[in-house]
Amino acid sequence: MKLGVFTPVVNNLTLEETLKYLSGLGVQCVELGAGGYPGTAHLKSDELIGNEKKVEEVKNLLKKYNMEVAAISCHGNPVHPQKDIADKFHTDFQKAILVAELLGVDTIVGFSGCPGDGDNATYPNWVTCPWPEDFGKILEYQWNDVLIPYWNNMAEFAKAHSIKKIAFEMHPGFAVYNPETLLKLRAAVGDIIGANFDPSHLFWQGINPVSAIKALKGAIYHFHAKDTKIDDRNCGVNGVLDNKHYGDLQNRSWVFRTVGYGHGKEVWNEMISMLKTTGYDGVISIEHEDALMSPTEGLEKAIVFLKDVLIFETAGEMWWA
Repeated sequence: MKLGVFTPVVNNLTLEETLKYLSGLGVQCVELGAGGYPGTAHLKSDELIGNEKKVEEVKNLLKKYNMEVAAISCHGNPVHPQKDIADKFHTDFQKAILVAELLGVDTIVGFSGCPGDGDNATYPNWVTCPWPEDFGKILEYQWNDVLIPYWNNMAEFAKAHSIKKIAFEMHPGFAVYNPETLLKLRAAVGDIIGANFDPSHLFWQGINPVSAIKALKGAIYHFHAKDTKIDDRNCGVNGVLDNKHYGDLQNRSWVFRTVGYGHGKEVWNEMISMLKTTGYDGVISIEHEDALMSPTEGLEKAIVFLKDVLIFETAGEMWWA
């Protein structure tokens, strides 16, 4: 395994400043945003596409600081019912693929997106229950008429540009939000589709990440190291579905935390061990969205914590067996 960082947390730094800073902390890989919600602070697609000199500059910086690019990220909703919004996310995603190809990166991270409830919808409609029956009809439209056709087309575009893995972050509010929906889209589109496994979004749904990792054996293409703290009192009253602002820390049922502040070392040890057991030996990419810590403090605490948790070496033979 390798220790990585998803770099929007240091979007205030230039790419070189970011690589120098992270290299000095012992980070081995970066996950760079190239559009959509992560922004383009460290990779500006329009400046790189068609500009070999700029591409070489980025490659030389990576080499200078002995840093690999684990994935290119472009989270968004390319199936948004408002065409102008969808088109912007779609274009960003296509450009991110082209940039990944230029840099020799084969993994793209993003969201599945969430359509509306029909052709005349204005906003996405995330369905969470089977009744009344209207919701089942919405799901049929979203999956059969929008999601599967869209991602079939994007998968072909990605393959044509040397992308082997489209890693969806399973996130409530989007059509792919848990292992079942991830595997459903993978079955429909093909094994280019896999998971960006972020346990923080699973914890607050009541999912056991270790069980989910086991269920997704062979389909995990990337991993975000982010934690969630469940507030048992608030959750006990209002449940896990919580639309209060992330800044309302005292009243929310759950909040994002840096690793180790939502769940202890034993839980993270179990997750890392199950990843290894099921064949994932890739990058563990820190995503820091902890409202109680500054970007640098939260990030640096996560780095220290994970250095003690990750399994960096190959096990070798079972000499005792």
